[in-house]
Amino acid sequence: MDAYPWFNLIDSRKVLCQSSAMKKEIALGLLTVLFWSTSATAFKISLTYIDVLPLLFFSVITAVIVLGGYLLARGQFAAVFRLEARDYLFYLVLGILNPFVYYWMAIKAYDLLPAQIVQPINYTWVITLSLLSVPLLKQRLSKGQILATLIAYAGVVVLSFGASGSQEGGINFFGVFLAVSCTLIWALYWIYNVRSSQEPIVGIFLNFAFSLPFIGGACYAFSSGGMMDIRGLYGALWIGCFEFGFAFITWITALKSAGDTNRVTNLIFLTPFVSLIFIHFILGEEIRVQTYAGLFLIISGIMIQKYDEILNRS
Repeated sequence: MDAYPWFNLIDSRKVLCQSSAMKKEIALGLLTVLFWSTSATAFKISLTYIDVLPLLFFSVITAVIVLGGYLLARGQFAAVFRLEARDYLFYLVLGILNPFVYYWMAIKAYDLLPAQIVQPINYTWVITLSLLSVPLLKQRLSKGQILATLIAYAGVVVLSFGASGSQEGGINFFGVFLAVSCTLIWALYWIYNVRSSQEPIVGIFLNFAFSLPFIGGACYAFSSGGMMDIRGLYGALWIGCFEFGFAFITWITALKSAGDTNRVTNLIFLTPFVSLIFIHFILGEEIRVQTYAGLFLIISGIMIQKYDEILNRS
């Protein structure tokens, strides 16, 4: 008989707690994947009823309400008013980058290209992040990263030719330019966001809140306002809730509860594959061979880069 049976009991409880925490982080991560997988379809459907900038404006208003409600429910809303002036300026700049500039470009790309083209290209931001780390963070570009970059952007080229086969008049180069360029904005946003010392949801709430005057001004200056259907507002509500608000909440909560964040972050690469299911069965886009090939190259490039990072750490 074990002389110290409570040791086994304590160890069993630790294992159960760790198992429960792991289930929670995986469940929240997969829920985030599901939320973000609907965004491409939601953008395309909504854009048939509402212009790009009004769609972004009403989506961001919805996100501010969702994120603000979450902070209130958690008793953290007062933290929004306890920052220093330089912190508010910091989140103002980040808010201009994302959601204002990034989503303006991304949604316009969805307006110009099939969803199955834009969605995979968006995931090259991981590669863009490593490229920007060279001049901004003074990091060196390894041979593995160079290989990963070449393979991932070969995927973008393949997807671009897929776009030419799915539209009359050939490739919409401006749409491809926007889809690729917005990954630069997203990567810049996350590089500078690392400097944030605030509760992440507080920071994201401020980003969205500070972006509203700029999006509203852009609506006034650039949007005709001619196309406005109630169904477009339904789309904005969906995007504001599930692309922005709830998705960021579940994602950040998953990362906080994760013993190993790689377990959670790796889940996010399921998103483009799940997204293609919605794009095919809800939007009715016929998924082309070039889309599968381009997506395979992009994900391969990202995996090579992640493997290279692991080798460099060890």
